[in-house]
Amino acid sequence: METRLLRTDRPVGIIGYGAYIPRYRLPAAEVARIWTGGEGETPVTEKAVAGPDEDVVTISIEAARNALARAGSVDPALIRAVWVGSESHPYAVKPTSTILAEAIGATPYVQAGDWEFACKAGTEALQAALGFVGSGMGRYALAVGADTAQGRPGDALEYTAASGGAAYLVGPAEEALAVVEGSLSYVTDTPDFWRRAYQHYPSHGGRFTGEPAYFKHITEAARALMEALGTTPADYDYAVFHQPNVKFPQTVARQLGFKPEQIQAGLLADRIGNTYAGSSLVGLTAVLDGARPGQRILLVSFGSGAGSDAVSLRTTEAILERQGRAPATQDYIARRTVIDYGLYVRFRGKLLM
Repeated sequence: METRLLRTDRPVGIIGYGAYIPRYRLPAAEVARIWTGGEGETPVTEKAVAGPDEDVVTISIEAARNALARAGSVDPALIRAVWVGSESHPYAVKPTSTILAEAIGATPYVQAGDWEFACKAGTEALQAALGFVGSGMGRYALAVGADTAQGRPGDALEYTAASGGAAYLVGPAEEALAVVEGSLSYVTDTPDFWRRAYQHYPSHGGRFTGEPAYFKHITEAARALMEALGTTPADYDYAVFHQPNVKFPQTVARQLGFKPEQIQAGLLADRIGNTYAGSSLVGLTAVLDGARPGQRILLVSFGSGAGSDAVSLRTTEAILERQGRAPATQDYIARRTVIDYGLYVRFRGKLLM
């Protein structure tokens, strides 16, 4: 099992973290009013919607600035990699990462690139940042997961496909607010969700998206990581799982042996929806906002296609001093303006004129 564990050559951790969630909220009941006459259950209460002047670039910049604020005196010029994971980059050919790097002052001597792997593109970028810093190629690397996800009008995804993101500055363990104990990935070729070139909206395989996609990959990745580290669910104070809706992370937590109170702090789907590449990473920011030194956190993402990244972290004494340097994730969630379906359609460009 040791060969499956991804460990860095030198200890690394999270130096700063930050989230950004747009203020607009579309109630799920409003989607149901339009498409089902208000009948049936909804998978979430409401979701966050990007405004007409927001996209993955602006979300990434806001989240990254919060991460740098928490990092304190880190000079952006020392960041040697800036990576953005998303499935809704605003350009088909032009990187999001170069715009972000320029905005935070990390250019010109920086490695920049965009990452894609559906909803785990953010943790994919995070794992790469851990390896980049852990190998000694650079002292700091910035990883972001952000999306302004789209759902076909009337599709089940329209209830949950939301906007938001999170950023993590990775650096040496001695400067970290949370040290990474190890990570592991589990992937297979599972066509549960896809979007072909030139298609505006994704397609999905219905019940196939749950099993053998979501549940299989998350449980395999989590169990393999805990086995490799010699840990059990009881060793963790918090666990954060990808949140396509409210029921899936609750179910997978129960299957793995985690208690409801272990996932509660990072379970945000009911109030902001599924932020795709930002989903598990935004959940982790909410956990870090309230964590105390010496607490252990399990993070497990999921990306359709399909795969999961599992990461084990332990907080340090530095976390208490850095939490208040930037807005808390719950502050963004509480800052909300409700919109109706018509305004949502206008904001997200669903009505072609």
